Amino acid sequence: VQQRIGYCPQFDALLDHMTGRETLSMYARLRGIPERYIGSCVENMLRGLLLEPYANKLIRTFSGGNKRKLSAGISLIGGPPVVFLDEPSTGMDPVARRLLWDAVARTRECGKSIIITSHSMEECEALCTRLAIMVNGQFKCLGSPQHLKSKFGSGYTLLAKTHCDEEGHVEDFKAFVEKTFPDSILKHEHQGMVHYHLTNKNLSWAQVFGTLEKAKEKYCIEDYSVSQISLEQVFMSFTRFQHYTEDREK
Repeated sequence: VQQRIGYCPQFDALLDHMTGRETLSMYARLRGIPERYIGSCVENMLRGLLLEPYANKLIRTFSGGNKRKLSAGISLIGGPPVVFLDEPSTGMDPVARRLLWDAVARTRECGKSIIITSHSMEECEALCTRLAIMVNGQFKCLGSPQHLKSKFGSGYTLLAKTHCDEEGHVEDFKAFVEKTFPDSILKHEHQGMVHYHLTNKNLSWAQVFGTLEKAKEKYCIEDYSVSQISLEQVFMSFTRFQHYTEDREK
């Protein structure tokens, strides 16, 4: 069974006195890859994750990001049918993260099953064909990222910043938004920046942009953005219900 499962734990389980190449070769043998293919298989993995410069160095000298890359490489080498990745890109720089995502996507396209736990919604959006959000140990939703955004994140996000220092301008703009877009919800407000959730499903992009362009000068709007509710915001809307048993027990 273990030959057929790849696993990247949340905390790197690596042997400090082995090199990166030795480690990947060992796991390739454990996966049952024929000896004559192991060398090329290991080289491909090192190249794919940009680990070639560190391949012959002891793991104890690796940075945290390189240890994560090696842990991910161990889970993917040999193309096991099922791969479990626990927070795989934690501590990686943006280039390394993108390389890892490419390697995981290639594995997925080969027909392998990959299960990822992650707090990075960007990672989920890049890799997941189906996404489940878990709160207090229970699944709250299951579907494609776009399905979840459409179902649980209806409406738009409006961010606007007024460049006038006077408090009255912000209040005037808030009154304008609440009158023009009924049922809009003020999420937060900070130093002239307001964040609204426009809940009306029947609004079009053109209506929202047109209205704000006309109001730009009157309410001293420095800049604004309108976007679809992000996956991050869908996730945050579910985690409002998270309770922490440790705190409660204290």
